[in-house]
Amino acid sequence: MDEKDFRSAAMALAALDHLGVPELEILYKLERTAAQLYERMADRIGDDEAAELVRRNAREELGHASRVRRALTLKTGGPFQPTLDMDEGYPVEAPAVVDAALLAAVVEGERAGDADYQRWADAEPDPEVARLLRISGREESGHADRFTRAIARLGAGR
Repeated sequence: MDEKDFRSAAMALAALDHLGVPELEILYKLERTAAQLYERMADRIGDDEAAELVRRNAREELGHASRVRRALTLKTGGPFQPTLDMDEGYPVEAPAVVDAALLAAVVEGERAGDADYQRWADAEPDPEVARLLRISGREESGHADRFTRAIARLGAGR
């Protein structure tokens, strides 16, 4: 699996129907990275209320990473301890300008993330791991809704 950067890792996981331990480790790192990216985007958005919506998504992305960590503990049969590299995430920079067009693209990614999580849960033999995946998936759609509200805030500020 090609996981050298955030984008290629996300695309590689999106192409899968089932996640094993190595793929869950990549998902953990992706969720940690998404949290960092959203924090940086919030810093550049230029609207306090929109920024708070994006920051809330960032906090929930950390929750997704925590759920993936619990799934890894279940899959490996012992406490899963991420490496420093996994906790640091992929190197990623937020665009210099965070506007409605960028957020609209993020909305699509979040909705696709929900579909990915649901597909992975459908293929997961462990019911508890499947439950954890489903929760994170539903939250991805919630993120899309929050980003949509942030887009409306940015449009209202014009």
